[in-house]
Amino acid sequence: MNITLLDWSIIGIYFVISLGIGLFMSKRAGKGMDDFFLSGRKLPWFIAGTSMVATTFAADTPLAVTELVAEHGIAGNWLWWNMLFGGMLTVFFFARLWRRAEILTDAEFVSIRYSGKSANFLRGFRAIYIGIFMNTVVIAWVNLAMVKILNVMFPEFTVFGASEFNILGIKFSSHLVAVAGLMIFTIIYSALSGLWGVSLTDSFQFIIAMTGSVVLAVFAVKHIDVGGINGLIEKLPKGALDFFPTIDKDDGNNIKTFGIFKMTITAFVAYLGVQWWSSWYPGAEPGGGGYIAQRMMSTKDERNSQLATLWFQVAHFAVRPWPWILAALSALIIYPDVVDKGQTYVMLIRDLLPAGLLGLLLAAFLAAYMSTIASQTVWGTSYIVNDLYKPFINKTADGKKYVKISRITTFLLMIFSLFITTQFERISDAWKFVLAMSGGIGLVLLLRWFWWRVNAWSEISAMIAPYIIFPVLKYGLDLDPIKEDFELCLIIIVLWSSLVWLSVTFLTKPEKEEKLKSFYKRVHPGGIGWRRISSKMPNTKSDTGFLRLFVNWFVGCLSVMFTLFGTGKIIFTEYFTGTIFLLIALLGGIIISINMKKY
Repeated sequence: MNITLLDWSIIGIYFVISLGIGLFMSKRAGKGMDDFFLSGRKLPWFIAGTSMVATTFAADTPLAVTELVAEHGIAGNWLWWNMLFGGMLTVFFFARLWRRAEILTDAEFVSIRYSGKSANFLRGFRAIYIGIFMNTVVIAWVNLAMVKILNVMFPEFTVFGASEFNILGIKFSSHLVAVAGLMIFTIIYSALSGLWGVSLTDSFQFIIAMTGSVVLAVFAVKHIDVGGINGLIEKLPKGALDFFPTIDKDDGNNIKTFGIFKMTITAFVAYLGVQWWSSWYPGAEPGGGGYIAQRMMSTKDERNSQLATLWFQVAHFAVRPWPWILAALSALIIYPDVVDKGQTYVMLIRDLLPAGLLGLLLAAFLAAYMSTIASQTVWGTSYIVNDLYKPFINKTADGKKYVKISRITTFLLMIFSLFITTQFERISDAWKFVLAMSGGIGLVLLLRWFWWRVNAWSEISAMIAPYIIFPVLKYGLDLDPIKEDFELCLIIIVLWSSLVWLSVTFLTKPEKEEKLKSFYKRVHPGGIGWRRISSKMPNTKSDTGFLRLFVNWFVGCLSVMFTLFGTGKIIFTEYFTGTIFLLIALLGGIIISINMKKY
């Protein structure tokens, strides 16, 4: 690999444009917390939706997809494709409600839905637990991916001639120091411009990242060892191109059959039947939450909120995957003996691309990394300032003071996340930990909008319950909840947590009727779960048309899946089937469009 002046120039231009957007938007973001954290609630749907997509396109994403494809073929992607079902629920049932709530963060939802000391505790606890602890774990695995990329691209990289540093007794590799430099640059423009700059930069970065992914896929498929699409089809093991799970078996010639079922029926149930609605996961929170809720609340109105989230689902599940998958399949042929399959994606960049395009792909990875870090830090800071500092430490400061505290907090969050990064060795361990330790909270996050009986103790108990049973599984039953027994333990944790929070809900007092009426008047979600309250509020208009919403959810899931599979069929030269799939997806889009005009 030889990085030329042209490559460095492309990377330099990328940095200049990113910083320029931050500087340009800094004045507007500095007016107050609404402008800093929510862009003054003026984002159009296409900017907000693209920002959601860019944030979920982290440096680790194509590497993780490459690992899944290497182990399970195309069908391995159902490990994250299953999250579409929850995402479409957010589009049609929750996007309007988030925008209607007129709050700054999803943690602030606690203050309009619950009351009393339990609500105050929950809001502060969520600010610390999600905004600091879980957020830094997410940043850590994104940092780990970037370290892996730099290791492959620049194996001899040193800082001031040293390959390792000892800071406060913790070892930092030279590559992690370089990642720290990238974080500092990202924090500068995000701290200056808030969500205004982050969202606009995200859109620019998404275009760069997707362009780079497509370019790499084309070069990988055309490589002499692959031989184009026909060569790819001929040379891959049996079952690698299956879109749906198949049973793992040996055909007598020791040829591996790919498919998610090789991870057992338990794994299939855990991922497709449980995970998408039960666990908190950044970008795929049941009912919407985190930076997804932040984008929904930053839009111009309820319709823009819904359209932004719909575009996110389409782009996330139907537009982005194929360039990664094609590159991953090609890497199986080009690098058959490499043990760390995630690294092969980066090796394609290193080995196949000419000058100029190499710089473009490096810029694409930087864009993927920086868009996620910027969003995570701004979102995490919003929790710390809006849900911890403002309500419990300084309630009377003006807007500019809160923005100043936000900018300082952003840098502190960055430093803390770097130290957390040193504590993880594998990216998969980090995200499995997050999924396992949030098992069961998802149902509460869904029902709190549509069932009056859910109270603050419901959420508190659901968040704590996994930590009670985790040591029992690990030490009492000798299971490994993070690695070998993850899927089984996830199901057990969800069942346990659901039993705990439902029991706690009925054993504790419901929220005061005045608080429930206040929430219902503000959000008016409608439905049978609020009938006890809505019957006492005849002047408050309730949402209706839930059957139509369920139709949209079902058709939306099918449309995205048919778009995904139709595109794949055409790529693999099954033109007739692919065209039929895309026409079905188009018909689904027309049905959704007609239904959305009726509410």
